[in-house]
Amino acid sequence: MSLLYHLTRRLLSVPAMLLHRDTTKDAELLALRHENAVLRRQITGQVRYEPADRFWFATVSSLLPRRRWHEIFPVQPATILTWHRRFIAWKWDYSARRGSTGRPPTRSAIKKLVLRLADENPRWGHRRIQGELAGLGHKIAASTVWEILKSGGVDPAPRRAGPTWKQFLANQARGILAADFFHLDTALGKRLYALVLLEHGTRRLHIAGITEHPTQDWTTQQARNLTTDLGTELGALRFLLRDRDRKYSAAFDAVFQAEDINLLTSAPQAPKMNAHCERLIRTLRNEVCDHMLILNETHARHVLAEYQRHYNQHRPHQARQQRPPEPHPQHERTHGVNARTLLRTRVLNGLINEYHYAA
Repeated sequence: MSLLYHLTRRLLSVPAMLLHRDTTKDAELLALRHENAVLRRQITGQVRYEPADRFWFATVSSLLPRRRWHEIFPVQPATILTWHRRFIAWKWDYSARRGSTGRPPTRSAIKKLVLRLADENPRWGHRRIQGELAGLGHKIAASTVWEILKSGGVDPAPRRAGPTWKQFLANQARGILAADFFHLDTALGKRLYALVLLEHGTRRLHIAGITEHPTQDWTTQQARNLTTDLGTELGALRFLLRDRDRKYSAAFDAVFQAEDINLLTSAPQAPKMNAHCERLIRTLRNEVCDHMLILNETHARHVLAEYQRHYNQHRPHQARQQRPPEPHPQHERTHGVNARTLLRTRVLNGLINEYHYAA
C-alpha cells in the first residue's frame, strides 16, 4: 500500500516536471471530480469514504498547497491525521501475518492421536501421553499436549480416571468363557446335542463335543478335554458363565474351579444373560444347520469342526473390527482390483466361501 501511494504521487507529478506547468488546477479538478463521484455513489444517508477514496485524496493532497486544503477537501485536518494514524498502525500490525512465522502449528494427525490416547487411557495425564508420543517418535511439548486436551474438552486425568460402562464391560469380557447347549436334528429325525463355549474377549469358538445323550458325566469329560486343549491359555480366563441346566454338575464346575475360574450362573429363564452364546447358536443355525441335512453324529461332528475352523480363522467379527478371532498373517493389501488373482476356498462343499489373494 505504501509503495502504491508513492508510485501514484510520482505519476501525478510527471506532467509538472515534463511540461513545466502548474498542476494545482488539475489537482483541484481531480479532487473535486472524485468528491462528486463519492456523492453520486451515496446520494442518501451519511457519506462514507472507502479506503480507495482516502488513498486518492491523500495522494492528490501532495500536489495542492496546504492553505487550499480546507477549500478543496470535504474533511477536516483531524480526519486526515486519523487516517494517517490508522495507516501507520496497519503498517506495523503483524497479527494477520503471524501464521507464516513462529512455532509451526501441530498437525491434525498428532491432535487426533493425543485425543485417542486420552480416550483409551483415562488415567493418563498430559505428561504420560507426551512420553507415549515420544516412544512413537513424535516430539511434542507437554504444554502442547495439555492445550490439545483442553481444546478437545478432555478433563485432567484424576477427573476422568473412572472407566465408562463400555470400558468396564469390555475389560470384564476379556476374562469370561460362556457355555451353552444347542440341538440339531438329523435327516432321520434324531436329535443331537452339542456343547459350545465362547470366549467373550476374543470371540473364539470351541465345540466341546456332540452326543445324543448328554449326561452329567459326559459334560464333565468334555470340560476336562477342553481344559487340557487350552492349557496355559486358561490363565487369561476368570469366569465361566452358564445357565442352570441339569446337565452341568458339581464335578463340571470343579474342573474349572481347579484352574482358578469362578462360576457365574444366569437367572432362570433369562437367556439374555448369556446373550453372546445365544447369538452364536443363532449364527450356527443361520449359516450351517438350516441349510444342510445332517446324516448322523459323525457327520455333525465333521460339519461343526469345519465350521469352527472357518469361524475362528476367517469369519469377520464386528466386535473385533472385522477381524477373525485367530487371524492368520495376511498378504499385503492390494488397492488395484486386477493386481492379483482372487482365489476362492469352498467350505462345507460350497455352503460358505472364503476369499484371499494368491501369493
